[in-house]
Amino acid sequence: MLPKLIVVQVEGCNFSGFFDVHEFEKPNDERALNLMNACALAVLEEFPDIVFAYGFRDEYSFIFKKDTKFYQRRASKMNSLVVSFFTSVYIIKWKDFFVEKDMRFQPSFKSRVICCATVEVLQTYISWRQRACHVENLYNTCFWMLIKHGKSKKEAKEMMEGTQKQEQNEILFQLFGVNYKNIPSIFRQGSCALKTEVEDIVKYKENGTPVKRLKRKVILTHSENVSARSFWNVHSCLHKELGHFERDISKIKPDYIKSFQFENNLMPSTWIVIRVDGCHFHRFSEVHEFEKPNDEQALNLMNSCAVAVVEEFNDIVFSYGVSDEYSFVLKKNSCFYERHASEIVSAIVSFFSSAYVMKWKLYFAQKELKYPPYFDGRAVCYPSSDILLDYLAWRQVDCHINNQYNTCFWMLVKSGKSKSEAQNFLKGTQTQEKNELLTQFAIDYNTLPLMFRQGTSVFWDKGRPFNPAC
Repeated sequence: MLPKLIVVQVEGCNFSGFFDVHEFEKPNDERALNLMNACALAVLEEFPDIVFAYGFRDEYSFIFKKDTKFYQRRASKMNSLVVSFFTSVYIIKWKDFFVEKDMRFQPSFKSRVICCATVEVLQTYISWRQRACHVENLYNTCFWMLIKHGKSKKEAKEMMEGTQKQEQNEILFQLFGVNYKNIPSIFRQGSCALKTEVEDIVKYKENGTPVKRLKRKVILTHSENVSARSFWNVHSCLHKELGHFERDISKIKPDYIKSFQFENNLMPSTWIVIRVDGCHFHRFSEVHEFEKPNDEQALNLMNSCAVAVVEEFNDIVFSYGVSDEYSFVLKKNSCFYERHASEIVSAIVSFFSSAYVMKWKLYFAQKELKYPPYFDGRAVCYPSSDILLDYLAWRQVDCHINNQYNTCFWMLVKSGKSKSEAQNFLKGTQTQEKNELLTQFAIDYNTLPLMFRQGTSVFWDKGRPFNPAC
C-alpha cells in the first residue's frame, strides 16, 4: 500500500557451496562481486521504477521509487520478476568475469519484499545492511588470514570466538600487518547502484551549438556511509524519488527492522501451487524467431526446466505446463521455507530461470540468446484434492482453447491474411468451426502432437499415476 517504500532483497541460495565448487578467492573474490554488481546495474536498466540498490557478497537490495505503480504494487510480481531477471543476467554475464571457469552447477536466488513505512525506516534498513557487510567482512578477513597462515578452520573459529571489532582489527594488524581501512572499498563498504541525471548532447544547431538534455544514467559507486545525509544529498535523484533523510543514524536495532519483513505464510494443510509465467514472451518468441503456432524445441526447453525444478525441490509432487507457463504442486504437508510465500515463489522462479538460460544451447544450438528471459510467479493454496484437480483441468482446457485458436490463426496468416484479418475471421468461432477451418489446410487437429494440444505433465515415476488424495 502507498506510501510505503518497497525493497526487494535478493540473496543467493546455498552460495557458500557455490563459492567452494567454483573456487572463489577467500574472503572476497573481486570478480564475483563485480559480477553481482553488473547484475544489479542490469536490473536498474531493465526496471525504470528501481532507483537505488545496495549489495555485498551474494546479496542485493533493490528499492523502488516511492510512488511506483509497477504491476499495481503486487508483491509477488515485483518479487519474482526482479529475482528472475537477476538470475538470468548472472548466468549470461558469467563468462564476462570468469573466462577460464565453466559454471559447474546452476546458481539460484531467493528474495523477499520488505515494506518500509517511512523514509526513516528505509534509512535504517540501508544502514543495517551496510553494517552487516562490515561485520561479516571484518570477521571473514580475519578468519581466512588465520587459515592462510596455517590455522585449521576449527582453530581459526575458536580463536575468533567472542572477539569484537577492535580485537579483530588488532589481529589483522599485529599478526599480518594488515590495516583493515586499506582493504578495497568494494569489500568493506559494499556497492551502490543508482540512477543519476547527466547532460547529454542530443543534437547540434545550425551554428554548431550543442542542444543538451538531462538523461538518466545508471552508475556504480561506493561510500563509507550509504545511509548518511551527505551521501544521499549528493545524488538528487535519491531524495527526489525516495525522500530526504532528516538526520544521520547512530544506533540500529535489527529487531526493529526485521519487524517490517512481513512474511505471508501460506495456509497449512493445503496444496500449494506455484505458477510460473514467462514475462513478455510474445516479444521474446518473435525476437528469437520461434516457430508458430508451436515451437517444439522451445516447449522441450520449458519441459526440461520443469524436470530440473522437480528434481531440485523434493516437496514438488506434480507439475503441468503449456506454452510459457508451468504450475508446480507442492505436497499438502510441505514445510518448505516454513511455507513463506515469497521465499517459495522466488526460489522456484529463480531456479526455473537459471535452468532456462543454462539449457538454452541444448535446444537452440544455432541461436544466440539475445537478451535475458525472465518469469513471474505466484502462489495459490487449494484446500482439497477436488479443487486442485479443477485447477489442473482448467489449465489444460486453457491449453486446448489457446492452441486450437493459435493453430487456426497462424495457418490463416501463413496463407496470406494479415494478423488483423485473421483475428476478425476467427472472432466468435467455436471449436467445430475451427476444426473445419483446419481441414481446409489438410490438418486434422486431433492428430497434432499431444504436447501441443494437451500440454505436458512432469512428476516422479514410482510405478503409479499421481494421486492428489495422497
